Amino acid sequence: MMEIGKANLDVFAETLLSLAQTDRDILAVTSDSRGSGKLTKFGETLPDQIVEVGIAEQNLVGIAAGLASAGKKVFAVSPACFLTARSLEQIKNDVAYSDQRVKVIGISAGVSYGALGSTHHSLHDYAVLRAINNIDIVAPADNFETREVIRAALNHPRPLYIRFGKRNMPHVHAPGTTFEIGKAITLKTGTDVTFIAIGEPVPQAVLAAEKLADEGISAGVISMHTLKPFDTDALLHAAATSRALITVEEHSVYGGLGERCASILMEKRVSIPFKIVGFPDEYTVTGSQMEIFAHYGISPDGLAATARTLLHAELT
Repeated sequence: MMEIGKANLDVFAETLLSLAQTDRDILAVTSDSRGSGKLTKFGETLPDQIVEVGIAEQNLVGIAAGLASAGKKVFAVSPACFLTARSLEQIKNDVAYSDQRVKVIGISAGVSYGALGSTHHSLHDYAVLRAINNIDIVAPADNFETREVIRAALNHPRPLYIRFGKRNMPHVHAPGTTFEIGKAITLKTGTDVTFIAIGEPVPQAVLAAEKLADEGISAGVISMHTLKPFDTDALLHAAATSRALITVEEHSVYGGLGERCASILMEKRVSIPFKIVGFPDEYTVTGSQMEIFAHYGISPDGLAATARTLLHAELT
């Protein structure tokens, strides 16, 4: 069993506070999201390094871009569903087009706000931000990836979108693992099927691989924490060493990790059984994050069943 850690958001806030205490140029900008972004302690400890704009996400991004243009290291923190929809024009123009190195932090992403319904789901953010030039995209799987991406974000040469959920996350990395934006991490190797997952579904893929191993099926898992820039070499290596590939994401099946992998495989003329697991083009069910995951097959049982079906089809 994997050890359960903290919520990635908690680790984000702790790491940011630790860094900001020795660097006055680090600023957090929030849109009435200090509490949900776990930044209450940050604000109490460093009141001169946090800016509250109220429920005004477009202003949030514009102000963050302005501060970045003055040399500040700005983390713009707001719920992902609003930040990447209501403020998309500002992310496109004020941040990406203007080349301001803002760290755009989408909190409670995916279906973390599951019980609040589709208005509070962010199943579009990968797709819309992938299409914008000059912004990179990272979705950490666990506390280790969260800590490392925040440290790396300070000196990242481009604008950056980082996506977090809400629940406590299992630790999926072995001691001594190294992290680099744009470089996938292989958690398990497998010769039958490889799960390529991003963000909070990664532990579900790890558990699915363990279930399959009990049945004699060799399953690998790659944490593709960076969607942009994409680690094409890791994908092609997995395709060359496995019989089938399954992508797993807390996002629409349109425009995310799965479609990125599919386009690369097609361009490289790689023929392999392949399945995208994500959210279909339908009204999303309401429930907790894990209930919604289970409904759409983003669970150990669901992913293991998808792998069995894919491998069986390959043999017939």
